[in-house]
Amino acid sequence: MSILSVAGFLLFWFAAAEIAQSRLLPGPVAVIHYVIHESLHGDLVFQLGITLWRVVASFVVAMIIGSAFGLLMGQVPAVNRALDPWLIVLLNLPALVIIILAYIWFGLNEAAAIGAVALNKIPNVIVMLREGARSLDPGLDEMARAYRLTPWSKFRNVTLPQLQPYFAAASRTGLSLIWKIVLVVELLGRPNGVGFELHLNFQLFNVTAILGYTLAFVAVMLAIEYLLVQPLERYTTRWRNKPV
Repeated sequence: MSILSVAGFLLFWFAAAEIAQSRLLPGPVAVIHYVIHESLHGDLVFQLGITLWRVVASFVVAMIIGSAFGLLMGQVPAVNRALDPWLIVLLNLPALVIIILAYIWFGLNEAAAIGAVALNKIPNVIVMLREGARSLDPGLDEMARAYRLTPWSKFRNVTLPQLQPYFAAASRTGLSLIWKIVLVVELLGRPNGVGFELHLNFQLFNVTAILGYTLAFVAVMLAIEYLLVQPLERYTTRWRNKPV
């Protein structure tokens, strides 16, 4: 069904381009040809690599910091009461404001770019992991103490399996959000990356290049989803499907 839906979309795109006969709506053949040409002779692979690096770096930073604060706030009510107002502010503060202030305060550099993207995602991770920490089964915690499990063994075999759905949800939503914000960060203040190329070709009204970079970006995003995220999620939840 996935192949049929893609084929249907390409057919619709081809028909619309043929009817329009406009440089503002190039057909899929022209766009795919552009992607191949730029991949072999241009900067498309390099620009995708730069964007992918920023996505990975921002994702790792956001997950580490957000998970730590989320678990702490979920387990320690006093910490939660102290930090909850700031969490609400960060959840509702527009991403554009954070990006602009990061560039103004820290300069147009990689640290500011990655930090701005991570800061936009950290509140969402905190919320999900806080709920996960609150939902931990106290009975399992008592069982771990009864069996005198070490702190690491307790975390690995008791706590982590209970938190896995929350980690998975935070990772999935985090990755989708970071993909989008990274392009804005590149558009506003970086001299490379897919966002920069989209902005440059927008100024030139080069729709073929815009669609080409978009198509390549989507292809990388789908490859990561189907080849990395979903297999990893199946692996981490394999214990659910084990026969009793």
